[in-house]
Amino acid sequence: MPSSATPNPRPAAKDVGPCLCVLYGGTGDLARRKVLPALYRLHAQGAAGTCYVLGCSKGGDLDDASYREVAVEALANAGIARNDAGRWVEARLFYHPARGSEPSDFETLAARIAEIEARHQLPGNRVFYLALPPAAFGPTAGGLAAAGLARGPGWSRIVVEKPFGRDLASARALNATLHQGWKEPQIYRIDHYLGKETVQNLLVFRFANAMFESIWNREHVARVEITVAEELGVERRAAYYEQAGALRDIVQNHLTQLLSLVAMEAPVTIAADAIRAEKVKALRSIRSIDPARVVWGQYGAGKLDGKVVPAYRTETGVARDSNTETFIAIRVDVDSWRWQGVPFVLRAGKRMPGRMTEIALTFRAPPVSLFGRFDACRPQSDALVIRLQPDEGFALYFEVKKPGSEFSLARQPLHFMYSEAFGPLPEAYETLLLDIFEGDQTLFVHADEVEESWRLYTPLLEAPHAVEPYPAGTWGPAAADRLVADGVPARRGA
Repeated sequence: MPSSATPNPRPAAKDVGPCLCVLYGGTGDLARRKVLPALYRLHAQGAAGTCYVLGCSKGGDLDDASYREVAVEALANAGIARNDAGRWVEARLFYHPARGSEPSDFETLAARIAEIEARHQLPGNRVFYLALPPAAFGPTAGGLAAAGLARGPGWSRIVVEKPFGRDLASARALNATLHQGWKEPQIYRIDHYLGKETVQNLLVFRFANAMFESIWNREHVARVEITVAEELGVERRAAYYEQAGALRDIVQNHLTQLLSLVAMEAPVTIAADAIRAEKVKALRSIRSIDPARVVWGQYGAGKLDGKVVPAYRTETGVARDSNTETFIAIRVDVDSWRWQGVPFVLRAGKRMPGRMTEIALTFRAPPVSLFGRFDACRPQSDALVIRLQPDEGFALYFEVKKPGSEFSLARQPLHFMYSEAFGPLPEAYETLLLDIFEGDQTLFVHADEVEESWRLYTPLLEAPHAVEPYPAGTWGPAAADRLVADGVPARRGA
């Protein structure tokens, strides 16, 4: 077993070749916190070939030198030594002001790209990473294509961050805009949850272990719960969150991707197209969601870690009569041979007692309780809990007899933790960027997946609904428990 003190080394890229990453929003929060540190770490590991970075931004009056200072500061904040960061940015980073979205602006960018590629003898392999507000996705992608940057001497790929649309109509419109200049194999819709090692391990967990796949069905599983809980409130994201809410922010993308991986059938191969096809089939098999099986919540004032925290409606930037949900629980029914009759419950919430993302499968109870005559024997259903964050790993909960003359049962976990077996895990953005360079779309979202997801949730957004208050520091409105079925309490934390 590898030492837990040594990070698991990455394999070398399959055949990346030298490339240029054009990073739109190059001075923004996402670029500074996630993308630039991930690019540096891939360079340090020798995993991404020779990659140069051209940052583009509308903000500030920057040039190559001043942008490199911004990048060094961002890398230092990510725990990277300034000397190491400085050598990398001096050799690999450049800056180009993104003045607007006129054709001349993209023609100027194309000239700058050609100049960098000629100076460093690059073959014309390009990644255009749009770390931009959603309203800029379409105009930027269209401007790049009109300037001839969707086709080049090498390969060209475009990366689009979430949120991808606000509803079904806007998602379809954005897909149509992208497809005017870019082919689907060039488009990488990024969802950082899919870059987590534990999410990728779902495929291995299911399809490389016959013992689990053989019970991964309605005959053995009573219910499935997928939960994303956050301790944080809206923080400084009120302007965005007031327009989004928990359904758009978490459920439509992150939770639905996890749902499709749990519910999908075995793909014919491990290739990206085969996996995506099964995910889409799983989403298409979901019954229209009954609004009566949705609970909307909004946190009120309460306590977290002994500290009083304010209600959502009193947060800076939030309307005092806001109806934006900070919690949502949805009962989903998958009409397939594998899952017919098994409730899937999706939950996402802010100001929860703890931070966690997990998938919990509760198994059916034995047909006959042999131990019911003993007062201390109230067996619980076995459960498999896959923890995606924090403490990545899984636990299988089952009943054992407590030692002693009195006959009583205890529920105990058999657990596996990635950190104990393999040491620190790579950041999700490292995994996803490496896949982009390699041209592997397995962990990215296809146009069909986006539209099928919005097909499910757009009717809920359009239907009238009220939010139920819940105190900060609790697991959301009590009404959410009724979605689980059979009066069994919902799973709430470890």
